[in-house]
Amino acid sequence: MSSQAPSPSSTHIERGRRVFELEVAEARRVGERLGESFAHAVETLREAVERQRKVVVVGVGKSGHIGAKIAATLTSTGAPAVMLNALNALHGDLGIVCDGDVILALSNSGETDELMDVFPAIARFDVRIIAMTGNPKSFMAKNAHIHLDASVEREACPLELAPTASTTAMLIFGDALAMALLEARGFTREDFAKYHPSGKLGRTLLLTVEHIMRGADQMACIAPDAVVRDVLLEMARRRAGSAIAVGADGVLAGIFTQGDFARHLATNPNLLELPVAPFLTPKPITIRAGALAVEVLHILESHRIDDLVVVDAEGRPAGMVDSQDLARFRLI
Repeated sequence: MSSQAPSPSSTHIERGRRVFELEVAEARRVGERLGESFAHAVETLREAVERQRKVVVVGVGKSGHIGAKIAATLTSTGAPAVMLNALNALHGDLGIVCDGDVILALSNSGETDELMDVFPAIARFDVRIIAMTGNPKSFMAKNAHIHLDASVEREACPLELAPTASTTAMLIFGDALAMALLEARGFTREDFAKYHPSGKLGRTLLLTVEHIMRGADQMACIAPDAVVRDVLLEMARRRAGSAIAVGADGVLAGIFTQGDFARHLATNPNLLELPVAPFLTPKPITIRAGALAVEVLHILESHRIDDLVVVDAEGRPAGMVDSQDLARFRLI
């Protein structure tokens, strides 16, 4: 009885997994080789950015595509970078290079004709050259100030022709440079928000609690000795899912929610006629108006609550964030 041949689907899946495994293994080997040249490259980039200079990424072909992504990552994390196509560099585009810039040149072979032609022209500028290649003995490696070894033992391409593992290694190397540089410069979430003002990311990083909270005129504020019936009426009048108890000194004394009413009604049939004080949550989770909106998301999710009281420095209620409002601001 002959064995059944593998289906085309299983064959494709196996081939795909083989590529993942090979590229991950090659990338890991490149990472294990990181040494002083990497640290030197990060410091060189940091010093240039602090002098308000830029990074000029140079490449051609597949390395050029990887270089464009590296330049975009650097720029988005506060390190100004541009992509220079080696083919156009000698025809006027070299004018983008200024003294004090850092050149990040990418080539797997390190012997790419277009890059070898442009190297002497770049060397006339007062710049530092970082070469990322797959050949430590190449022309580019020997003529750069810093060489980053991105060599791989084999490509994922079964023909050993299409750049695959080598371009993945370069891409990760670029990310490693950008992230190490980010940390070295003390780049913060607030800094990141300046360069990403659009979309959910920008909204959560730029909006503060003050922008999204309901004001005091929209809150159901009650005295701690109020009767539950009156508390519910005030909540309905304000169209709020909770009521805020405020003491005589104006400081937050507790919170009573629709969920609290439903839970306590089962054991207290005459709940509507009772004072609300025993049923308050006396120390509810709070937040300050100046906090970022992203903190609201974290608090609501981690504490599994629907309403978040906003207080000032003295603990007086200043507003309320209702989880239903987050959709209106497109934060969820």
